[in-house]
Amino acid sequence: MTTIRERLHWFAMHGVVRAAAGWSAKRGDLQARLVTDPAVRAEPAAFYEELRSHGPMVRSRVGYLTVDHAIAHELLRSDDFRVITSGANLPAPLRWLERRTRADLLHPLLAPSLLAVEPPEHTRYRKTVSSVFTSRAVAGLREGVEATATELLNGLSDDTSPTGRNGVVDIVERYCSQLPVAVISEILGVPEADRSKILEFGELAAPSLDFGLGWQQYQRVQHGIAGFNDWLGAHLQHLRDHPGDDLMSQLIEASEDGVRLDQTELRAVAGLVLAAGFETTVNLLGNGIRLLLHHPDQLEILAADPSLWPGAVEEILRLDSPVQLTARVARTDSVVGGATVRRGEVVVIYLAAANRDPAVFDDPQRFDVCRTNAGKHLAFSGGRHFCLGAALARIEGEVGLRQFFTRFPDVQLAGAGVRRDTRVLRGWVQLPVQLGSAARNTTAPGGR
Repeated sequence: MTTIRERLHWFAMHGVVRAAAGWSAKRGDLQARLVTDPAVRAEPAAFYEELRSHGPMVRSRVGYLTVDHAIAHELLRSDDFRVITSGANLPAPLRWLERRTRADLLHPLLAPSLLAVEPPEHTRYRKTVSSVFTSRAVAGLREGVEATATELLNGLSDDTSPTGRNGVVDIVERYCSQLPVAVISEILGVPEADRSKILEFGELAAPSLDFGLGWQQYQRVQHGIAGFNDWLGAHLQHLRDHPGDDLMSQLIEASEDGVRLDQTELRAVAGLVLAAGFETTVNLLGNGIRLLLHHPDQLEILAADPSLWPGAVEEILRLDSPVQLTARVARTDSVVGGATVRRGEVVVIYLAAANRDPAVFDDPQRFDVCRTNAGKHLAFSGGRHFCLGAALARIEGEVGLRQFFTRFPDVQLAGAGVRRDTRVLRGWVQLPVQLGSAARNTTAPGGR
């Protein structure tokens, strides 16, 4: 049931921002269009270039935006800037109201989330997680990813048999979401019976990184975050009582310099690792399938030379970035790209637009699986906040896409699909495809 407290929190956190953005957008403020313009949310590529035409640092009523790759790279690594936290940059009266009415729930943009803290806390949390999610541990997951993809594709092959359905499936529901959820659940000790809950909570809470939400969307987000909080607390307690060989059980026992994460820190870190471990990979797989089906010439190149798949994943991350933007707050007066950024001002870093910077990428609008420097993209952010799950996402993207197109070489789009109604995250909620005839499965776990 809706409470006055919830209404007041939405008003402080989103309602005023939404109204102010509408007013500013009518007066030409480009940043305000990120909140108000549905065309920017649906197809942002033209907006990237419109921003680029205004120079490396675009002034807005509340700060700056940058689409410049060099500036983005610098800001992500600068000690003169910190991450933004939920509500921290609201005007003082709204900031007071937001904090007084905020629900007692973990949130990805509130401490002690890794996304919302800086050193020394961030250093300790990240070292603790890295001690468990080592490069060797992640590299050893490839065989499991291969096996999971094969199992899911076997299920999809049933839809192309004479006794199956007509071969039209929502590939996001049946594959793009199922693969990363199965993989991260196995890693983090989530029982199979709970995986549908993770999907549901993830879908509901995906807009939690956005500002200026409408009232109904805000309610859905709060419902998702609350459900995930409750489930996560119970899951961690179960693993404490019944530890397994999974990495989450190891994380519970892990410590940095003899100091373990306390219960709130553990829930925040575990929740972010779990959510981020599948959410962006769902988008990577969906975006990749859509791009490749729109560029059959690139699929032909990959079919002729499968060794190009890792580079193709980097190009997908560059051209259709699952995470579109991030932001940093100036700790001190700084000069960036010729603009003076005052202490406390926000710079929105448009990662997806920086990934199309012509100063770095030749013919940046072109999808080219042979692009030699595609890995220079900033889709995983950078610096101390570089995505911990980047290596796993790359493995899942390469294995998931390669196996899918190998098994279904005749697959075609079967409808327009439905984009995610979010601004920070970009992906597909639904993407119907006609699978066509399934090739015989020749992929053994661990094969290439």
